Amino acid sequence: MSQPFGLLAASALALALGIQGVSAADKPIVGLITKTNTNPFFVKMKAGAEEAAKAHGVELRSFAGKVDGDNDGQVAAVENLIASGAKGILITPNDSRAIVPAIEKARAAGILVIALDTPLDPPTAADATFATDNFQAGALIGQWAAKTLGAKAASAKIALLDLNVNQISVDVARDQGFLKGFGIDIGNPARIGDEKDARIVGHDITLGSEEGGRKAMENLLQKDPSVSVVYTINEPAAAGAYEALRSVGRKDVLIISVDGGCPGVRNVKDGVIGATSMQFPLLMAAKGVEAVKKFATDGTKPQTSPGLDFVNTGVELVTDRPVPGLSSIDSAAALKKCWG
Repeated sequence: MSQPFGLLAASALALALGIQGVSAADKPIVGLITKTNTNPFFVKMKAGAEEAAKAHGVELRSFAGKVDGDNDGQVAAVENLIASGAKGILITPNDSRAIVPAIEKARAAGILVIALDTPLDPPTAADATFATDNFQAGALIGQWAAKTLGAKAASAKIALLDLNVNQISVDVARDQGFLKGFGIDIGNPARIGDEKDARIVGHDITLGSEEGGRKAMENLLQKDPSVSVVYTINEPAAAGAYEALRSVGRKDVLIISVDGGCPGVRNVKDGVIGATSMQFPLLMAAKGVEAVKKFATDGTKPQTSPGLDFVNTGVELVTDRPVPGLSSIDSAAALKKCWG
């Protein structure tokens, strides 16, 4: 049940006026709150939650922001679910810090809160986080790039196309994982841009879009036209970077990325992207619904993966140019697993 946030605002107003909220039905209510309902990643996440809700006999209520960054809408969704007597909330936060007061209210009401994909700030504000190991996702493509280049890695010129100026955890983890995998001293692993390695041409931001990737690539080419390796935060940014490179006749640049969306996998097949790390949004949501059902049944909360502070939902390297010592799947196999 996808609800526009105008309705959520009306619901919140009704509660403020003293109108009684909806009582919990026989089936436990699980709320899914995504950043938007248009991004293919979150569309797949919703599909996973819907499938798991049917399998586990729970009622799913899903909400989505109008745009990426809509914290107010997510706060209204949390309040709606509290009033509805939800047993659990699965959320991909638009603002990991600003949403915390609303999450605290939900947990005080006895609701299990699980962050999906993006941790809260602090991560302990949620009962658990189900996510990709984004540092590992970056490390895989970094290792692949270094092995692919071989001796040429020592003289590579690297452009890094990140998300935005906020340096959110996903952005930092992928960027720093890539550098570590490539063999570069990353300095502070919690910060982008403090590296001293001469091979790094620079960082620029893309907002995760194709147009942003194109502009960021143009900026870094002006800084150093000899760029030979391009890391991108996601596959739309990689597609934009490719267009910028192609417009100046550069077809010899190695582009690597993260996500595993179907358009990105097709770009691996077409040679636009050399390798990408695939994550699994459907699995995040499905495991989240399963965890809420277990919590509703016996009060058990999910346990983190060994050695991590979150539940790892997996990552796979996708490339049609495999290298020794690094496990990967090809684009044909990835097209059977991709999303979007």
